[in-house]
Amino acid sequence: MQKYYPSINKNSEFDAVILGDGDYPFAEIPLTILRNANFICCCDGAVVKHVKNGGRFDAIVGDGDSIPENFKQKYKDILHIETEQETNDQTKATRFCINKGFNRIAYVGTTGKREDHTLGNISHLINYLKEYKIDAVMLTDYGYFVAAQGNSKFGSFKGQQISFFNIDCSKFESKGTKWETYAYKYWWQGTLNESLGDEIEILSDGFFLVFRTYVGKNAENINKKILDFF
Repeated sequence: MQKYYPSINKNSEFDAVILGDGDYPFAEIPLTILRNANFICCCDGAVVKHVKNGGRFDAIVGDGDSIPENFKQKYKDILHIETEQETNDQTKATRFCINKGFNRIAYVGTTGKREDHTLGNISHLINYLKEYKIDAVMLTDYGYFVAAQGNSKFGSFKGQQISFFNIDCSKFESKGTKWETYAYKYWWQGTLNESLGDEIEILSDGFFLVFRTYVGKNAENINKKILDFF
């Protein structure tokens, strides 16, 4: 049975949103999803920026090393500190949300700043799929990542920029993409493909990551020209 991964827009709903301590979102889609979230869990020091931006939240989870003492006192009733260092704050927050019964989880503010943290956070999506079987989406200001396994379908639109990152597939075929896909050996080989319509189908025998942009290539070029003008 093929799993379907719908397109994400500002009206997409999630059981919970986990806010990381990377770059605070500025794009409409991740910012709207964060503001309208049913439940917001801040990863450790992310709460500081969130408060500065007037955001509400329901829990703070992490090892506590980047939370000011005054915040620890003020929000002690919703502060959950885990001191173990085998996992990062994003994973601690993920386990916390799972234990509350949440399955469809969005991650916002988990990219940007240090590149090693960004790569680590993105790669965790594969672990969350393998270990927790959750429906996770990581949103940036430009698009969104999902982890997938086996034969899968993805909501899309003509001209959408899409990248594939092979984890352990020996078979990787696509339908609905501009360029033919295969079981890539290196991550860069599957980047910068393009959708031909409203759906993309992947036939694979393993795990992989997919990144889809919010807008198509033409819209990206228009936005770039506007920025260059100013």
